Amino acid sequence: MLGVRVPIWQAPTGSVAGPELCAAVSTAGGMGAMGLTWTDPTAAREQVRAVKVQTDAPFLVNFVLAFECLALDAVLEEGVPVVSFSWGDPAPFVGKVRRAGARLGVQVTNPDGARRAVDLGADFLIAQGIEAGGHVQSSTPLADLLPRVLGVAGDVPVVASGGIANGAGIARVLTQGAQAAMLGTRFVATQESRAHEIYKQRLVSAQSGDAALTVCFDGGWPYAAHRVLRNETLEIWEGHGCPLVGQRPGEGETVARSASGVPIYRYEDVAPRIGMEGEVGEMALYAGTGCDRINDLPPAADLVARLWSECLEASSRV
Repeated sequence: MLGVRVPIWQAPTGSVAGPELCAAVSTAGGMGAMGLTWTDPTAAREQVRAVKVQTDAPFLVNFVLAFECLALDAVLEEGVPVVSFSWGDPAPFVGKVRRAGARLGVQVTNPDGARRAVDLGADFLIAQGIEAGGHVQSSTPLADLLPRVLGVAGDVPVVASGGIANGAGIARVLTQGAQAAMLGTRFVATQESRAHEIYKQRLVSAQSGDAALTVCFDGGWPYAAHRVLRNETLEIWEGHGCPLVGQRPGEGETVARSASGVPIYRYEDVAPRIGMEGEVGEMALYAGTGCDRINDLPPAADLVARLWSECLEASSRV
């Protein structure tokens, strides 16, 4: 339906997934993605154009509906082929996506959400398990969620997401009935990712259990749970009893600055990106539970090929 050659999808990991990573994954046969929720319309147009210059393959852009979709009209006008929505009700936007001729995906976290997305006409569902990195919409382990979503999806394809970081994980969800697997943290740790080098190295050295589900880094997105690598900011906050906003140790401190010099305060939800300076390791280091299976920083195309080879090998042993 979408023209994707291998069932490997890169998650739209906010500001660290730019056109370079998106295009590389799509060109390699997977589904590249960008998160454009917080991107202004002009910049979003430029990013979509940048992907199209690099590849003719399909790619996806995501919008988090907890915020205003400022760039949705712009990317649809640019002919983006696939749009997905998460963290909110997609109903008001379905007609607009359909009229633009784009395919529509909806992230779901229980059977009721899946059923509603199917009724709205979603072309595919993304079943997100609680193991996911970044902002976690789900409260259910993927192993429990996936069969429940598949049970109501009917003929609508389901993409499994949450804690998947290698070919064996991909093979497992495909065997369970998913049409594809979505990997976020694993693609943050690639050469094309816009993540800061310190962030990438922390992912490479992460151990099982380092990725914690918390509400610590809520500056910019209050009350939204997220999974991050443990660092000094999280440990100090927990050590003080997880105090509320306004009572947190070091609140208001500048821990880093953007490439343009904008201050980044402790507890902000900003991920470390290329060009940032300061104590970037104390920022939000988003990571899923599969981070312990990341041990290198390959080009994205090489990673897609390796993951698919691992998946086929794992599948042959089943």
